[in-house]
Amino acid sequence: MKPLIPGNILPRNCRKINNEHAYLEYLNMKKLIDFTVTENKRLNHDTILLVLHSDELPEIQPGQFVNVRVDHSPSTFLRRPISVHDVDESRGLLYLFIKIVGCGTSTLGDLQIGDKVNVMLPLGNHFSIPASGRPLLIGGGCGVAPMLHLSRIMKARGLSPVVLIGTRTGKDILRKEEYEKYATVYYTTEDGSFGEKGYVTQHSVLKEKFDHIFCCGPEVMMKAVAGYANQNNIHCEVSLENTMACGIGACLCCVTDTKEGHKCVCTEGPIFNIKDLKWQI
Repeated sequence: MKPLIPGNILPRNCRKINNEHAYLEYLNMKKLIDFTVTENKRLNHDTILLVLHSDELPEIQPGQFVNVRVDHSPSTFLRRPISVHDVDESRGLLYLFIKIVGCGTSTLGDLQIGDKVNVMLPLGNHFSIPASGRPLLIGGGCGVAPMLHLSRIMKARGLSPVVLIGTRTGKDILRKEEYEKYATVYYTTEDGSFGEKGYVTQHSVLKEKFDHIFCCGPEVMMKAVAGYANQNNIHCEVSLENTMACGIGACLCCVTDTKEGHKCVCTEGPIFNIKDLKWQI
């Protein structure tokens, strides 16, 4: 296991977390670890479940992500940021839910059991876990990935999470049984092939009372959910999916505008309270 970056080569022009000392502390918490592939399961035509093992697996909180190095792909120069789907601390397992969209993720989809994968982790902040109240977890598209880890932790802490999953078709609903282990789960599909027809913001479960909302998915969906939460005075956190490169706040390509100024999503996010964003909701 290697430290991410020595303090004496801290990039001087990077966006720091509050100050240089805090930024160095952030970096020192990050690790580079060579994992071993234990499973690579294709879930549908463009999504895989990649399971990695390491005896050095660090603590990972719901909502954090990892940066995966892609070897043997000449056209892939940058690591790929991937949401953490779940972890099994007792067995040293890291579960990644990966959508195949280009050369980098296609190469990850071709990994074989026993292959080595270098991972930078854990990255970013995490969802807050409320002490009480009724939480609603909303995931759309690939944004469903972190909701499994989050719902499992919430149930372990005595909460009764409700999960609302939105997809285009019923064929895009993946790992259904796993989510239903930890939460009451509802579904929407755009074509009406499973669950209620329409978008997550149109589902009848939103007529019920919730104290907290946690959301990840396409930005247009998250803004619609944020509008609903704002109108109903519900605490709401969203996971932004801005384009990322370095994962440590040096390249600035993932910057988002907030009420406190510009912030790097990879270090000061990806989780933000909607009240801190400048969204027009």
